[in-house]
Amino acid sequence: MEDFEERALDLAPHKPRCWFRYVDDTFVIWPHGPDKLKDFLNHLNSIQQCIQFTMETETEGHLPFLDIDIYMRPDGSLGHRVYSKSTRTNLYINAASHHHPSNKQAARSTLVHRARALCDQDSLHAKLVLLGDVFRKNRYRQIHRVLNHRLNIRYPEDKQDSVAFLPYVGSIFNRISRMLSRHNIKSVGLPPKKLSSFLRSVKDSLELRTSGVYTIPCECGKVYIGQTGRLVKRG
Repeated sequence: MEDFEERALDLAPHKPRCWFRYVDDTFVIWPHGPDKLKDFLNHLNSIQQCIQFTMETETEGHLPFLDIDIYMRPDGSLGHRVYSKSTRTNLYINAASHHHPSNKQAARSTLVHRARALCDQDSLHAKLVLLGDVFRKNRYRQIHRVLNHRLNIRYPEDKQDSVAFLPYVGSIFNRISRMLSRHNIKSVGLPPKKLSSFLRSVKDSLELRTSGVYTIPCECGKVYIGQTGRLVKRG
């Protein structure tokens, strides 16, 4: 991909001000107007038939890139904050659900850590206020303590060598966990199984049919290897 980028940018009649790529997502600042931008997209798609780009431009000063919403400040500089889809429900592990407390804490800490890592100083406060509303919606208390947690947790040097995965059954799990901790064994609570895990499916299983790479042996002793987009059956 690096060779493709170098060739594409060298041959482009008009070049972007910046070009940042992560895997197959690219962020570009284009200073030459919308018409030249379409020409640049056509230029990229003309280099190799197997590498085709699509394009999304900013809308009202906002452009999502990976998990970040990049926006333009009034002074023309760029800011960044957490990108959230318009279809989000803000439903997470409910405080009243039958899950181990560490699972509930991890869900909240992940959201706070994501906000602190992806939001700039201008948007961090608003995001934390929004997370407080989300936690209340999911019936959590002690909101401010979670939001103000620094997240730079120091782990003890003496690491526990053994881990026991146990079904989380309230006070029973807690008693077993305390006993195991005396022997340097960490307990991990597993959520209860769903009803579907105990019931057999009455549907007939389907044979593996998928597109991909196939081989055809030849009488001469050689093998032909090909690739197809059509469905094939495993022999």
